[in-house]
Amino acid sequence: MTEFVSRTLIEKGWSPDRKYRAQTASGEVYLLRVMPGADYDAWLPWFERQKAYSAHHVPMCDTYEFGHWPEGGVYAVQRWIDGEDAEPVLRRLSREEQYRQGLEAGRILRLIQSAPVPDNLPDWEAKFNAKIDRKIKGYLDCPLRIEGDAAIFRYLEENRRWLRGRPNACQHGDYHLGNMMFERTGADPGRLTIIDFNREDFGDPWEEFNRIVWCAQAAPDFARGRIDGYFGGEVPELFWRLLCLYIASNTLSSIYWAVPFGEREINTMTKQAADVLRWFDGMKNPMPSWYRDPD
Repeated sequence: MTEFVSRTLIEKGWSPDRKYRAQTASGEVYLLRVMPGADYDAWLPWFERQKAYSAHHVPMCDTYEFGHWPEGGVYAVQRWIDGEDAEPVLRRLSREEQYRQGLEAGRILRLIQSAPVPDNLPDWEAKFNAKIDRKIKGYLDCPLRIEGDAAIFRYLEENRRWLRGRPNACQHGDYHLGNMMFERTGADPGRLTIIDFNREDFGDPWEEFNRIVWCAQAAPDFARGRIDGYFGGEVPELFWRLLCLYIASNTLSSIYWAVPFGEREINTMTKQAADVLRWFDGMKNPMPSWYRDPD
């Protein structure tokens, strides 16, 4: 295991992992990620896929070392990204530059999804229908309600059929501005770089747009560019139907997810649900307003 002379805890993000800015005696700086309680054998394929993403030239926090953590669980030594969180950087950019960076984010997502997937993955239609059912139950068991939730329920039931036959691909699992940085390269604003692959999964490649709501709230032109950069041409009609389905499903679960974190997060998710209903015209138009009416 790499010897570090100092470790500074990074207290940000929602991950249960412990993350440190770690420095060696020779002055080299790394990101040390510790996953308490994690099983080595279960996470070893994750480490191998990290190397596969790097081989596909994904700009990311490359993982150099992986092993058993002395106090239990596993650890990973990753490249330290010298840069700034993506959202404040984007807010300083022109709309044209926000869109250009969105194009890059879409192209990077294609690179992630070009990595090979394991054999014998579960059928996506069955897997995601079960997820929808769990999210509906979780929402109904929660005392909070979204104004206009009937439209969300209706859309989910009427559009589950589009899940049939969807392929499986590698997924970052949480692909949005909160897991992106601009790495300092000498040029402004720097290089868009992807971090925090710890929610990595496999599934419909288009499900990776389920958290684009965070991008659309912060920088709508970046969100629009993400879609255009991903497809590199005309966007299929089916994408919009599934985008709306995946966002509708997430919107329900976001409400009961927020409850343990208190009023602030409840308000954040309630506002986001209202934005979703507005963007999709009460779930009647699967193409969001920030894409179809950018001006």
